[in-house]
Amino acid sequence: MKLLPRIQVEGGAEWLARTATQCLIDEARLSPKPGLVDSRGNGAHRDLSLALMERSAHSLTPTFQALAQQSWQRPADIALRQTIGRLGREGEQSMMEATQGVNTHRGAIWALGLLVSAVAMLGGDAKAQAIVSTAAALAKLPDDVAPKVFSKGLRATRRYRVPGAREEAQQGFPHVVQRALPQLRLSRLNGSDEAHARLDALMAIMTSLPDTCVLSRAGMEGLEVMQDGARAVLNAGGTALPAGQRALAVLDRQMLALNASPGGAADLLAATLFLDRVETPYSKH
Repeated sequence: MKLLPRIQVEGGAEWLARTATQCLIDEARLSPKPGLVDSRGNGAHRDLSLALMERSAHSLTPTFQALAQQSWQRPADIALRQTIGRLGREGEQSMMEATQGVNTHRGAIWALGLLVSAVAMLGGDAKAQAIVSTAAALAKLPDDVAPKVFSKGLRATRRYRVPGAREEAQQGFPHVVQRALPQLRLSRLNGSDEAHARLDALMAIMTSLPDTCVLSRAGMEGLEVMQDGARAVLNAGGTALPAGQRALAVLDRQMLALNASPGGAADLLAATLFLDRVETPYSKH
């Protein structure tokens, strides 16, 4: 592998950081998203807002840049795994300071942080499959210095015996590369504008993801409503068509009634947008 001059590494790391941040902002602004913060309002959240989500995203730019710099053309080993774990925890602390203690992007730090590191490990230029395979190799390595935190998501995975964010990464982000990314590009190909294509990608994730955010708030009932509702949107032709928009509005009302928010799906949508841009950095998205 050809080593790049430091100035190119710095430029590449800066681009990856800016891109990851922008994908978080684009995900937050996308509307209408069922149960989630978007340009219309706070969804099923009392402690979140679009302004807070955007502030949180900007607070993570230095973390993404540090992850890229530390990972550039390095192999997946324990030393790198521990470094990115430490940087991720420091990023989470910065996020909490920016949001005054509100967890806005903890899951996204994990998903996007791994993907940023993986692109950098591959020298800044790679296809989605290579990136997720590299991220999976990293995610499978132990981080023995990480504190044992029993989060809501982890409690949900154990209670309902479903895979969570850790397993999604270790399996190579199947909901991103097998569902969301193909749907995003298919919807564009079929003439949907960018917002509808992104909403369709979100629906593709929601059709099968065992979203621990939804499980934590609304149990299996909420998860089934989310998955069935997302399938109904896509079966109606997607969010660009009137029938799909009606199905989306029904799902939105159901999620709000259940006080359920598919935050895990939102994190994976941001990851999808990131991989799409890394693969096609010069196209207009």
